[in-house]
Amino acid sequence: MVAASFRVGLRVGDVEAAARFYRGFDFDEVGGVPGPDGRPVMTILRRGEVQLIVDALAGMPFPDSERERQTQAGPRGLGVAIGLGVDDLAESYEYCRASGCTVTAEPADQAWGDRVFECIDPFGYQWEFSQPVKDWEAAAGLEAAQATWFGTR
Repeated sequence: MVAASFRVGLRVGDVEAAARFYRGFDFDEVGGVPGPDGRPVMTILRRGEVQLIVDALAGMPFPDSERERQTQAGPRGLGVAIGLGVDDLAESYEYCRASGCTVTAEPADQAWGDRVFECIDPFGYQWEFSQPVKDWEAAAGLEAAQATWFGTR
């Protein structure tokens, strides 16, 4: 298997449940590693050029370090938001709500041309889902974002 040029690793308490959940975002399972008990300690998912590596929170042969202890203690993904463009934002929103996500920002059109919602998934990670709703030029979209956020132009 060839590694994708962009990879994101997520540490979770239940690799099987997380992989099942993330497959709902059109990720396909491309590989995995079972632990000594046969349950997966790593599942590799892929969507286009992005690879999502779902690792067990405990049971991986990572070196004992301060960072590893902090990772295991949580919270998951603090300070990181995973953005994902989707073809049907309403469908993704309903999937997230039905799957136990905590919606932190309801779907709304943004000044830069996307409709966006945000949520925390059942495994503690923040996601931002977006769907383009109008064409825009990058510079104009960034100026619109600045004006919306800070009231300046």
